[in-house]
Amino acid sequence: MVAFGKKLKELQIQEWKGYYIDYKLLKKKVKYYAQQDEVGVQNHDYVLRDFSQMLDEQIEKIVLFLLKHQGQLATRLSGLADCDDEYLSPGSHHDSIMELREAYREVGRDLLRLLFFVEMNAIGLRKILKKFDKRFGYKFTNYYVKTRANHPYSQLRQVFKHVGISAVVGSITRNLANLQDDDRRYASIYDHPNIQISDPVIESIKAAEKRLLNSTDFLHYLGKHAFIMQDELSSPSSEEHGADERYHFMSLLLNLVNTFLYMVNTYIIVPTADDYSLSLGAAATVCGVVIGSMAVAQVFSSVYFSAWSNKSYIKPLIFSSIVLLMGNTLYALAYDLNSIYVLLVGRLFCGLGSARAVNRRYISDCVPQKLRMKASAGFVCASALGMACGPALACLFQTQFKVFWFTFNQDTLPGWFMAFGWFIYLLWLCLSFREPPFEKEDILQHETSGTAVEIGSSEPLLLDLGNTQPDEDEKQEDDDPCDELSEESREPVTSITSAYRLLTPSVKVQLVIYFMLKYAMEILLAESSVITSYYFVWSTSNVAMFLAFLGLTVLPVSIFVGSYISNVFEERQVLLASEIMVCLGIVLSFQMLVPYSAPQYILSALLTFVSAEVLEGVNLSLLSRVMSSRLSRGTYNGGLLSTEAGTLARVVADGTITLAGYWGMSELLNITLLPSLVICISTIVATFFTYNSLY
Repeated sequence: MVAFGKKLKELQIQEWKGYYIDYKLLKKKVKYYAQQDEVGVQNHDYVLRDFSQMLDEQIEKIVLFLLKHQGQLATRLSGLADCDDEYLSPGSHHDSIMELREAYREVGRDLLRLLFFVEMNAIGLRKILKKFDKRFGYKFTNYYVKTRANHPYSQLRQVFKHVGISAVVGSITRNLANLQDDDRRYASIYDHPNIQISDPVIESIKAAEKRLLNSTDFLHYLGKHAFIMQDELSSPSSEEHGADERYHFMSLLLNLVNTFLYMVNTYIIVPTADDYSLSLGAAATVCGVVIGSMAVAQVFSSVYFSAWSNKSYIKPLIFSSIVLLMGNTLYALAYDLNSIYVLLVGRLFCGLGSARAVNRRYISDCVPQKLRMKASAGFVCASALGMACGPALACLFQTQFKVFWFTFNQDTLPGWFMAFGWFIYLLWLCLSFREPPFEKEDILQHETSGTAVEIGSSEPLLLDLGNTQPDEDEKQEDDDPCDELSEESREPVTSITSAYRLLTPSVKVQLVIYFMLKYAMEILLAESSVITSYYFVWSTSNVAMFLAFLGLTVLPVSIFVGSYISNVFEERQVLLASEIMVCLGIVLSFQMLVPYSAPQYILSALLTFVSAEVLEGVNLSLLSRVMSSRLSRGTYNGGLLSTEAGTLARVVADGTITLAGYWGMSELLNITLLPSLVICISTIVATFFTYNSLY
């Protein structure tokens, strides 16, 4: 993994090299400030003023060049527009039209170069701000963005928003569309916004502009939930060759089926867990422990599966299937054995079989980049459908019969059904999965690669950018083991402790937000059967249909947010609004003085669940942006940290339900909602403090 300073020098357009951010100079300045700070001779206010002035000068240099080049592109487009009438006259020759079309494409290719220039500088600014905060513990990013971003003369906004470029993009797109419309069927593309313009230059420009503007669509928004990451400014050529060799459609399908079955396995018991606990002589609220025991085991399984996937994919998947087959069998047998302990052991086994780390890793390592976003969206869809299908299947198990000594009823059938499902899956896995080629070099690369969030298309903006070797001074600087900033992008962390040291306040807040939303969702789902049967006398079928309905809201909400909301508002704005909506949903869920009604429960649950789903997408997207690049690779990566945070939230939530049962059923709802409310309010406050660092 090459440090950003080296990559910036390698990828920059040589004739423009004097206009890029001087990342090396800024990095040296940060190092100098740190040395002065250690001996106590540097004034903090002076450091802030001096570094701010340096950044202002760098940004002004970038923006003035951007405006100058933008003007040159506009002048060329204006000249081409003067030729349109001549070339597009009724008797115009086909070669003339092709010549004009190629001229517009050439402007488009130059625009791509400019977009790539802006993207590299925007990444450099983000990285240097993050390095400064990390080295000093200041909230410099918060100060700098707050004072610059909203100022009427802000040049910072030109780098990150660059609205003027959209006018050039629009001009090129409109004229190429007109040139493609040989029959003059359309008055203009504005009258027909859905017209498809099949031009590779336009597609590349749209992809580049979407990355820069953080624009998104349903597929990209959905993919963010998968937390499948890649490095910024990655060079995909060599990685793509390896991924093409490893890619196997049936193996990818088996990974997605594993994801689907595991989510079904997680939620298929929720509508009946309280009845099953009662039938074994335990309290109904023990359902919290029954449901949560799977999450307890998953805390540990996530780590060993993440490490195991460094060397193999099929072996951990086979192990997972066998353990889940055993766990579900024990869960079903607990009824005839009349043992709550067998029930809990069965669910623990199910948690030990959680191979979601392998599923993510396979997509990250073995799916070509051109398909990775679709595969990530498929991972999320499989999880959402599994979450909805689990409770829905519980509706079908409202029967009772015996075969030999085994009882089949609404409590045991989920276990028997999932055991059979995992047995069929195991056979399919052994027959159809193709283990990707692993060599020593691959294993070493696996250990320094991992999950990262896929934010947008990673197709190269330029095919010929030039390549220069770093000078000796830069080599010495980047190889300095004392310079933790240059080392940040090289070595993956080797322990949870090392990973924790890399967590900045912004990252910690985002992880706490993830904990909060998973906690709120688990409280809602896990206690739904107990609450609804106590207050509304709902049957198991009613609870199952309600939970299935909640699960089915995931995809339509994602379509709406991904296609509209995320393109109108900044991600940090959506994050804060979603937190507030989750908080409102929790408040409305409390049992007040008035009689508790089913409409109140349903509406508040729907508000909480939908808001938490929206929050999860933007939370993981922002987490990927503020997280250290060292946490994008290796066993102890950002994906593992977020998984552990979410799993721990489920464990605590399920334990809270069981403990709250000691105060009686009448107090269960309010007691379990109170921690959710406190955590949610705390995250909202923390978000306000770190809001400007989410830039």
